[in-house]
Amino acid sequence: MITIKNIAARALLAGATAIIYSNPAWALLPIQHWTEPSGAKVYLVESPVIPMVDVQIDFDAGSRRDPAGQSGLASAVAAMAGKGVKAAGAAEPALDENALGEAWADLGASFEAAADNDALHYALRSLTDAPLLDRAARLAARQIAEPMTTDEVWQRDRARWGASLKEANTRPATVANHAFAAAVYGSHPYGVRTTEATLARVGVADMQAFHAQHIAACRAKVSIVGAVSRAQAQALVATLLSRLPASTGCAPLPPVGEINALTAPAEQNIPFASAQAHVLIGQPGFQRRDPDFVALLVGNHILGGGGFVSRLTHEVREKRGLSYSVYSYFASGLHAGAFTVGLQTRPDQAREAVQVSRDVIARFVADGPTEAELRAAKDNLMGGFALRIDSNKKLLSNVANMAWNDLPLDYLDQWTKKVDALTVADVRAAMARKLQPERMVTVVVGGKQP
Repeated sequence: MITIKNIAARALLAGATAIIYSNPAWALLPIQHWTEPSGAKVYLVESPVIPMVDVQIDFDAGSRRDPAGQSGLASAVAAMAGKGVKAAGAAEPALDENALGEAWADLGASFEAAADNDALHYALRSLTDAPLLDRAARLAARQIAEPMTTDEVWQRDRARWGASLKEANTRPATVANHAFAAAVYGSHPYGVRTTEATLARVGVADMQAFHAQHIAACRAKVSIVGAVSRAQAQALVATLLSRLPASTGCAPLPPVGEINALTAPAEQNIPFASAQAHVLIGQPGFQRRDPDFVALLVGNHILGGGGFVSRLTHEVREKRGLSYSVYSYFASGLHAGAFTVGLQTRPDQAREAVQVSRDVIARFVADGPTEAELRAAKDNLMGGFALRIDSNKKLLSNVANMAWNDLPLDYLDQWTKKVDALTVADVRAAMARKLQPERMVTVVVGGKQP
């Protein structure tokens, strides 16, 4: 008798064999891309080593689409996808949250939904045994298209969410992040935060309307990695999107404005009774599809993204002992996500830590890296590339990123070549094009006040 446990055991054995006999380069397989009759755009990597499949379905329904005064709506829609599904005739009774969890456990599969700034994501993981995968896809289709959003459940979850927000606002890191986002992004949706007041304006009807406007087959970008052929992938996508309203075309969603560049430096010193001062320094950065992305990735690795080998760590921690940890990163998305430098320090050292960090940024933008720093960064990033794609889930994340940002299909194949080809001049020019140290925002929460 074939059971979930039998199938899972075979998958585990296959996976163990694959680990022994395969090379990490298995992940660099051709990416197939096509558009379904529904309008859904599909990206597939056939990975036959393990009899499993991972699917991510992305919609332009992230928090940047939240209506004014209703921040949190997109995240609420995603959360409600896991709270139950509506009935669809006698053969498919309604399932509440507990019954839904049991159904997924019986299938040995998983399904999740989440929203970030740009997108609302649905993710399915299942064994590729045909009957199991079909049942998993049909259940996922119900959650995508027919979530059971009831006022009773929403009132309960909204109260929990509000309590969590209230608790988070007692922490200095939360206060710093909110102040920093507001200063960097201004009125752009990236800088708007969810509060108890904005959640109070979100109702079941709002979630249903948001879902109806944004979640349509013709708006889907579907990324698939696993042991399925193109024909199987097409059948899987058709099932997953089968319950969404049929349409011959989607009207364009209204455009979201871009983030304004900072015109002057700004500094906020926020009193807070905390043992450590929380410091954030930064500005708007760049879109993920920016052609400078690879040069900026390497440059930031040297500046503050490379851990103990970064310049910021050397100057702030190693030479002066001002902070245990200091870091920098670019949060690029469909819009110019923030460039951020962050650290914690003793309140009486906050001013010095800020000044040292600013000086390091300014010098790096002006002069760029040394040849030795660039070579070390290249070796580290290129040497660690295999770890970015050493599982189906990691590879799926990369493929979905390519799909969402309209990157070329050979992006992964060309990545190490592009990194290796960079010169000191390339990195310096890219950092200078994107960063303006003289116009950055600085937020200090809990530091010694002037």
